[in-house]
Amino acid sequence: MKAMGEPRDVETGRADVVIDHPRSVSRRSMLSVGLPAVAALIAAGSIPVAIARSGSSRASGIAATTTTPPATTTAQLFAPTPAAGPAVLPGSTTTTTTTTTTATTSTTTTTVAPTTTIAAPVGQPIAPPLDVRGNEALIRLGSIAILKLDVDEPLLEGIRLTTLDVGPGHWPGSALPGDIGNVVVAAHRTSHGGPFRHIDQLVAGDTVIFTTDRGAHDYRVTGTQVVNPDALWIVDPTPTPTATLFACHPPGSVAQRIVVNLELAA
Repeated sequence: MKAMGEPRDVETGRADVVIDHPRSVSRRSMLSVGLPAVAALIAAGSIPVAIARSGSSRASGIAATTTTPPATTTAQLFAPTPAAGPAVLPGSTTTTTTTTTTATTSTTTTTVAPTTTIAAPVGQPIAPPLDVRGNEALIRLGSIAILKLDVDEPLLEGIRLTTLDVGPGHWPGSALPGDIGNVVVAAHRTSHGGPFRHIDQLVAGDTVIFTTDRGAHDYRVTGTQVVNPDALWIVDPTPTPTATLFACHPPGSVAQRIVVNLELAA
């Protein structure tokens, strides 16, 4: 008697054991069933991460972590480097301008050196030269004319004898004709034409005219005096426009000096 439900071979009548093999799952079934499941696991954070390197795969039980590097903007890459200030050269008004530049802002700072105003000093005559016969350049400042004495001579710069041998000399550092201060002029009395030979004849009110490239300047005599050779105070600056003419005294001697004082005519 054959077993109920037992399969037999039709021709031989033998009962064979039939093994049911699971049917292969189609690729479409995997895609329809497997991918949603994988997506769900990834969302839950429990799927192992496959780390691929050189064509091989290695399973890791560590949840995947992704680090994103900070973004670098174009402005950061191409931000200009501040230029070195010019060397400020020391001691300069500089005006020194320093400019600082960043990617987004620009600031300019200007530093201006303080300005100091120095009042022009009243002319200060130089000390008497020790080499009285030393050579010096002949510089003509203008002319000096004393109408009463029929004198009209070039006015030179310098008081060394090499200059006075040519004509009346202006004491360097003293005021120039027409300026505030003391215009000091020396000349010979007897040698080299003796332009100041008769200045002892000048009296208050007589006129002496200095002419320069700035024009003619009339001075009036205010007095005459005789002093010793060491009376250097006669060349001192004055707070008003004045003039001093001097020469050796008496004529032919160097024992003293004759001095004529003047002031600028109004």
